[in-house]
Amino acid sequence: MAGFDGVAHAGVAIVTCMDSRIAPLAMLGLKPGDAKIFRNPGGRVTEAALEALVLGVHLLNVDRVLVIPHTRCAMSARSERELRHQITESAGVSADWQMFSVVTDQIAALDDDIHAVRSHPLIPDTVRVGGFMYDVDTGLLEQKF
Repeated sequence: MAGFDGVAHAGVAIVTCMDSRIAPLAMLGLKPGDAKIFRNPGGRVTEAALEALVLGVHLLNVDRVLVIPHTRCAMSARSERELRHQITESAGVSADWQMFSVVTDQIAALDDDIHAVRSHPLIPDTVRVGGFMYDVDTGLLEQKF
């Protein structure tokens, strides 16, 4: 977007799901340029997400991290085996080798993800980290951690 300098002007980084029902800036009342956004299946704090957060904290004005999975997520609706079977059927080739990071307990996974951010040696204790659940039906955020 023209006219933006690339830093997070509200100091916020968001890790959330790639689900198209989620509009990260709108759900937080933010505007373009306010936040850094990292999206992946299930909204998990992966190694790539941690890399993005470290860069955001040290180079892009991030001082708050929000981890926001959501209700009715496809990554929590099926087992790894079921998802591989469905992908195999759709692709016409075996997906048995592919990992899909299925989430069996979203709250436990969110707790693990918050711990991963808070304990990362390159993310200082001064960075505030919160875990929330976004309800795709009501549009409400509920703080969990």
